[in-house]
Amino acid sequence: MINYQKLLFHLEQQGRKHIHPNYTFQKEDFPYIVRLAAYFLNDEEKCKELAIDLDKGILLTGPIGIGKTTWFRLMQRIMVKEQKFFYTTCRDVSFEFIKEGYNTIDKYSRGIPLDFPMKNICFDDLGTENNIKYFGNECNVMAEIILSRYDLFMNLNIKTHITTNLSASEIEKYYTERVRSRLRQMMNVLSVPADRKDKRK
Repeated sequence: MINYQKLLFHLEQQGRKHIHPNYTFQKEDFPYIVRLAAYFLNDEEKCKELAIDLDKGILLTGPIGIGKTTWFRLMQRIMVKEQKFFYTTCRDVSFEFIKEGYNTIDKYSRGIPLDFPMKNICFDDLGTENNIKYFGNECNVMAEIILSRYDLFMNLNIKTHITTNLSASEIEKYYTERVRSRLRQMMNVLSVPADRKDKRK
């Protein structure tokens, strides 16, 4: 049985070592850290208790500056082999699209890209990228990738994780109702309340 109190202390120490000497969790962070840790450690009993589906990915939503990206990076230090994921940002994907065009969508939509060490992918900061024009054709790159990765999830059980500052209604506005629906089907949604304050201020 995993001692989550000790695990929180260990993750906090990892944060101080690799992120900032004064890194610390706030008490309000604990429920989200525990949920992420239970998931990435494949703790079936805890995930069942917390209503987390280990067959789905994670959609972590919440306001700017609360630590979503850092939480995911800390999970990379404890997760079991089956849950390993390749990390990238949505802005970097959009920059790749500017240089490589539609090959970028294909790259992130294939089952196991040759240049990725893991088949599961975390796309950080959905909503920070913009619709990109490639030879005059505008494309919502992340919407296309999400729809393609939904097919991978359904057919091959390949997982996608996303962090975002957007609310559900904003996701629908920027990426269509279809994308919002697919995200609900393929991911466990962890929503941090919108009134949480930016830790960086």
